[in-house]
Amino acid sequence: MIISGMVFFAGCRTTPVPAGDLVVTSGTYEVDGVSYPAEVGALIAPENRSDPASRQIEIPVIRIPSTGANPVEPVFLFTGGPGDPNIWEHPPVWLLEHHDIIMVGYRGVDSSVSLDMTEYVKVLRNMATLSRENLEKMGKAASADLKKLEEQGIDLDGYTIVELIDDMEAAREGFGYNRINLYSASYGTRLTYIYSLRYPKSIHRSFMYAVNPPGGFVWHAEMIDKQIRYYGNLWKKDPEAVAKSPDIVKTMQNVLESLPQEWNGLKIFPFRVKYATNFMLVHTDDAARVFDAYLAAEQGDYSGLAFLSVAVYDAIVTGPTWGDYFTTGVVDVDPEVNYEAMLNPPGLFFGSPAIGIFAAFKALDRPITQIPQEYREFQKVDVETLMVNGSIDFACPVDNARELLPYLRNGELVVLSEMGHTKDVTGKQPEAFHHLAETFFLEGKVDDSKFEYEPVDFSPEVTLQQMAQQVLGPK
Repeated sequence: MIISGMVFFAGCRTTPVPAGDLVVTSGTYEVDGVSYPAEVGALIAPENRSDPASRQIEIPVIRIPSTGANPVEPVFLFTGGPGDPNIWEHPPVWLLEHHDIIMVGYRGVDSSVSLDMTEYVKVLRNMATLSRENLEKMGKAASADLKKLEEQGIDLDGYTIVELIDDMEAAREGFGYNRINLYSASYGTRLTYIYSLRYPKSIHRSFMYAVNPPGGFVWHAEMIDKQIRYYGNLWKKDPEAVAKSPDIVKTMQNVLESLPQEWNGLKIFPFRVKYATNFMLVHTDDAARVFDAYLAAEQGDYSGLAFLSVAVYDAIVTGPTWGDYFTTGVVDVDPEVNYEAMLNPPGLFFGSPAIGIFAAFKALDRPITQIPQEYREFQKVDVETLMVNGSIDFACPVDNARELLPYLRNGELVVLSEMGHTKDVTGKQPEAFHHLAETFFLEGKVDDSKFEYEPVDFSPEVTLQQMAQQVLGPK
């Protein structure tokens, strides 16, 4: 992305711009080679609104005005995470015909204060197993990072979901909008649901895809196994896939039970293979690559799984701003739950490698500020809401959306068969998705008639083995 005209300030401010002010100037925002006129700048906000003496931080804000003659309610964007930026590289510019698009950065990620956790990332990058010793190392490293952030003068109590939502509300007021539309994905749907509870009169309609409601814990080992077997059943219906393996789940089991410690000089870490597999299964195209890599390994070519264990794993654990996990992701942590016992429950072949993140929360030597209980559980919402979910979404299982639906007095749910997480929902059949979202925003109607059933394609155009050769070199 290319941004011109952006107004930023160095560090945090103690004066002179009043907190809550929106400071913007004319500029441009480039999306896919097209430059759009934009207002770019920053929201000046208190670091902690509950502290009258709090310093100010700067949060980037970008408004791309509608290209249409008669725009209606603007659309505020909420991306996934935690830990991911909310200044979108590819915002949904197809909405510009009827709406302004507004991006307000996430505090702690996009803002003048970043909650980077270098020691924690270092531990993750060097981990070979999820042993109790390593879980304790994760907790100690996270504790050290959080302490370091506080020593820098950062008030961690100000980096909560509620504060983030209040940033959005301040931007709405700053731009002078009466009511706004919310467009959210994954973790962002958690934010828009709470926004609907906190400021219902500010919202016209809320469109949520890949839904993650309060309590929508995403890495249950039982659900992971269930969805892998869901894939397995789809596999058995595909003659080309069955010709490669009669049972892809059994192939995965066999390979995981016999992984070598290294292959052609490359170390292979079973934990990292499973961790990366878990995240690759989130989208159907990536899932096809993973299954193909297990097939190749069964035939003696472990290059794809070695690539998972090294390059893919490293990209996954170094991507997020982890401090955001420890200040906002904590909302789902239950102090009564033994997360270590959930790593590999008996009777399940795959388990939940990502649950170690939650185990690390419990190893912290300091408490993390929780948002009010009313925002951590289901509450009735009157805002018009449309939820859209893939039927095979590993990151945000559709069951979570189904549990939320009865609490949406003006809500509906569309389930897209054989689709996974966010990029499946938006990118598999983009025209159908655009029609669904825009019809809802403009008319309040739910029209998914343009979607057509599309089975999972288990033949990847580019395999992990090919990626391994490009990145790691021929072996």
